This record gives sequence, structure tokens and C-alpha cells, in this order.
Amino acid sequence: MRRAHLLGLGFMAPALFIIVFLFLAPVALTMMFSFTSMSSGTGISSGGAYEVTERTIRMLKDQGFPEATADRLAEDTYKIDAAGIAAVESEYGKAFAQEIEASLSGKSFAGRRDLERELKRLKERPRSTRDLKKAADLFKRSILNTRFETEEAFMTGIGELGLGLPESETDQLARTAYTGWVWTTENYSLIASLPSSLRAAGNTLIYVSLTLSFNIGFGLFLAVTTFYLPAAAATTFRTIWFLPRILPPVIYVMMWKWMAWDTGFLSSFLANFGVPPRNWMLHSDINAWVVVILINGFVGASLGMILFSSAIKAIPETMLHASEVDGANRLQQIRYIILPQLRWPILFTTAYQTLSLLTSFDYIYLSTDGGPGKATEVWALYTFHTALNNYGGVLQYGLGAALAMVLVVIGIAASLIYLRLFNFNELVAKPRIEQ
Repeated sequence: MRRAHLLGLGFMAPALFIIVFLFLAPVALTMMFSFTSMSSGTGISSGGAYEVTERTIRMLKDQGFPEATADRLAEDTYKIDAAGIAAVESEYGKAFAQEIEASLSGKSFAGRRDLERELKRLKERPRSTRDLKKAADLFKRSILNTRFETEEAFMTGIGELGLGLPESETDQLARTAYTGWVWTTENYSLIASLPSSLRAAGNTLIYVSLTLSFNIGFGLFLAVTTFYLPAAAATTFRTIWFLPRILPPVIYVMMWKWMAWDTGFLSSFLANFGVPPRNWMLHSDINAWVVVILINGFVGASLGMILFSSAIKAIPETMLHASEVDGANRLQQIRYIILPQLRWPILFTTAYQTLSLLTSFDYIYLSTDGGPGKATEVWALYTFHTALNNYGGVLQYGLGAALAMVLVVIGIAASLIYLRLFNFNELVAKPRIEQ
């Protein structure tokens, strides 16, 4: 390898490092996490135990586990076993223990009253009711909120309850009671079956299509109209329209809230015409969508305006002058000269804005947080709520990673479609005069 090549690789090393560790590694880790059941309940470290809690019982019922059996897991069971008999012998003497072993050994009772009734029939029983209850408690067995470090110990505890579970239900119970994370593909099947996923996908389609149309269309309109303005007026106009882009999102959204609140500018102005005050940002689904699209649309349109204006200025003035000599009006100049020259900037802006809208949710989070209800919760915000900001329950890291991977696949597919639609190879080909 020549020294020039080595020098080139040396200059490229920082860029390669950034690509590998800041772009490829996060995607690879997200893909790995998407095949796990990691959550804030399991933690991210390997290993776990087996424990039946009230939440475990609710999950079992949701999974179709027999409700009567699930309820039995939360109840105390009284089983006559060697450990209990030994405890009775230590507390109440050998004769009483031997009598229990002879007549009740191996039996199970669903309640303490049933066991007390059997103990009362024995000759060597304690005479006081209090001691009889204490003797019955020595046989009480319960797995609720009991932590088992191994699956074998957990199965032994389940067996002592005498539930007689078939193998399929035993496996289901063990999987649900396990507190650690496991490798699984269920995240993706869960995404396909959850109504909330379908709603987020529909919201994303509405959000991206309408906002992208606004961004490109309005940005193009601003670029073309300012092109025909005097230079000073055009520069001032573009600077004003670029303000939403350079403002911090929090301040920009606060200005919208100030305008849309029920005590804000819009309600105060419309009150002069008899319109009752209301929150124009969250009053209805339509209100929320209009605000979300406009908030994101003005920011995106400002970027499109700058890019399209630069591209229009690159068009040789001789072409425009020649068209005027031929009698072309403004609309004909725009249609036959300007728009054909903007195909590459429109492709870039459309692809960039599509990927940006698919993955960004900061303006929606700050304005409506997906509300009212979940009406404006797009896929990226749904992923954030699932993995990192779920107020209602456990943070589901694995499911959130799977949702993010779906977004990555959609982004790659959208990029390929755009390259195909705009004929990318022709755009980057050498000019015919050089061939």
C-alpha cells in the first residue's frame, strides 16, 4: 500500500470510529435488546429468581391461565408433611405428632378451618382452641411473594400446593414467575397484535404525509416567491421565516401554547366575536393534529425554503433572460425552468424530512404529549413512552427496542423508494457533454 493511501486512511480513522461506535453500534445493540424481555422489572443484568406476586397472577389471567388455579396461587394451603409434623412434635409432643402422621400424613387442606376440624378429632390434640390454631399454622404453605432462587426449588414449592398442574401450565407459570430477562421473539409478535401499535402506525402515516406535504410545498412556495422579491426584502423575509428553526424547541412550543391556551391570544381574540374560550391545542383530535402539523411544518418549511432558494440562485440567469425574450411569464418560468432544476434538492429534502419526521417527536412531546388521549401519539413517541417514560407501569426496554427496529426498517425502505422514484443514478451521472 502506498504512503498516500496510508495517510488517507489516517485521516479517515476518526470518521470510521464515529460511524462504527456512534451509528452502527447503537443499531446493533438495539437489535440485540429487541430480542429480549428486558424491562425495569427484570433489570438489564443477567440472572433472576422465581416469585409469584399479585402482578404475576394478573399476568397469568391475561395470558389465559385458568382463573381458579391462578387464585389458588394466592391462597394459603395446609399440607401435612414431614416438616410440619416435626414442628408439631417440637411444640406439642411426640404423641400428638405421631397421631397426625398416622391419620393425616400427605393430605392437603384449602383452609385452616378444614384442618382444625380434622385435628379436633384426634385424642392427643391440645385442649385450648388457641393452641389448636397454632398447630394448624405449622402446616401452612404459601408461595405468594416467596422468592425461589432456582427453578427446581420453585417447582418443589408449586408441587407442595397440590394443584395438579399439567406440564403446559407449569411451564407457563415458570416463565411468568421468572424475574430475570430471557431471549425471545415475542416482542415482534406482540407489536403485530397490539391495537396501540396499529393506532401509532396510523398516526405516524397521517403525521408524516401531511407534515411532509406542508414542509415541501410551503418551503417551495416561499423560495419561489422570495426569488422574485428585491434582494433586501427577500433576505429579511427568509430570516424571519427561519426563526422557528433556530429557536430552542421549548421556547418555540411555549409560544404556541401561549397562543392556543384557553386564556391565550387566540381565545382572547375570538371572544370579541362571541366564540367561547377553549384550549385550541387539546380541545379535540382535529385541533391537536392541526397544531402538531403547523408546529412541525413551519420548522421544516424554513429548511426547505433555504435549500430551494440556494438551488434557484444557482440557475444561470441567462436561461431566465432568454425565456423572457421568448415571451415566457412567471408561471411558465417556474414550471419549465425552475421546478425541473429543483429535482435533486426536492429529493434530498423529501428524503431527509421523511426520516426526520419518522424519528423525531420532541415538538409533539412538548405540545400534546400524544394527546388528547393517544390521538397524536406517533410511532417514535410510542416507542419513547414504552421504553423510557411509561407512567402506568413497568418500562419495557425489549419491546421499546423492537419498536425502534421497526422504525429503522421503515426508514431504510423509504430511502430506497425515494432513490428509485427520483432516479438517483441519473441525478449523479456525468453530464452528457463530458461523456
